[in-house]
Amino acid sequence: MTKSWAIDGLNCAGVNREQMEKTLKGGVHAINLTALRPYGGLVDSLVFLEQTRAVIEAMDDVAFVARTAADIEKAAETNRVGIILGTQDSTMVEADVKLLATFKELGIRILQPNYNKPNRFGCGAPQEGPEDTGMTEAGREWLEEMHRLRLIIDLSHCGHRTTSAFIAASKGRPLVISHANAFAVCPSLRNKTDDHIRGVAETGGLTGAVMWSPAVRHDERPTMDDYLNHIDRLVKVGGIDHVAFASDVVESPRPDPEKWDKSYGPNGADQKITGVLGDWYVFETRLNADFQSLTDTPAIWEAMRKRGYGEDAVEKVMRGNWLRVMKDIWGE
Repeated sequence: MTKSWAIDGLNCAGVNREQMEKTLKGGVHAINLTALRPYGGLVDSLVFLEQTRAVIEAMDDVAFVARTAADIEKAAETNRVGIILGTQDSTMVEADVKLLATFKELGIRILQPNYNKPNRFGCGAPQEGPEDTGMTEAGREWLEEMHRLRLIIDLSHCGHRTTSAFIAASKGRPLVISHANAFAVCPSLRNKTDDHIRGVAETGGLTGAVMWSPAVRHDERPTMDDYLNHIDRLVKVGGIDHVAFASDVVESPRPDPEKWDKSYGPNGADQKITGVLGDWYVFETRLNADFQSLTDTPAIWEAMRKRGYGEDAVEKVMRGNWLRVMKDIWGE
């Protein structure tokens, strides 16, 4: 087995050979892929999922769908990318949460209840204060069905009140925040409070420190040191056994600058998330100054070592904590 390899807790890059080769070059052998578009209906989601699965099957020499933790370890052994099919939204099952079982059969293994807009299950990160009305009764049904099916529950895009409610309702059963940082370090609504980080850790889950610039620093373009400041905080609050890595970087194909600006840029749809950044946040400087691609992933582990983290701690953030959580939840 490859000695040094990583798991990317959230990846929404293109599903193509070029991207898989970059992923492997960075020593990443598993990714939590956003395999469905947020806010999609049932039919559109099923069609998009089948298209994604077909593309993956057509390049099985470099990637395959991973359904178990053993599959992910197999990916490292065979120098391929184990693609974990995930979704950042559950709008497609609003009509009946029993449909989660169908998506599990099709390979989906990680789901969030909602993205940045309110749905039947709860509210998203841009909703704050009284706008975040918390987890709904339908959200409670979703939570119970997710636990029953042994699917990974991801609270990354939930609003703060909604996040707290899901943690409380889970009653100690494992949860994750696949890609968010420490609100105490960068007060983005997409980041999580110390109570959230601690609460998820107490379930045995994890929080994945994310490289996405709006969640790292607002006043100037973030660097690796800024990213490590979040890892430090997550470790301090939740413990080294409950911290992981997420890239959330789109690189192949290269995004269209105009479309990026209107979706995720300073003029994007979620102004409370991306509109609050400094003038530095434009297309050409949107990414972390020290992390432009999945090929740069080894730089994270080297930076951790330079900051005083031992090899055991680096391995846990690199992949060990994700593997443990997956085995605990999936049971295989």
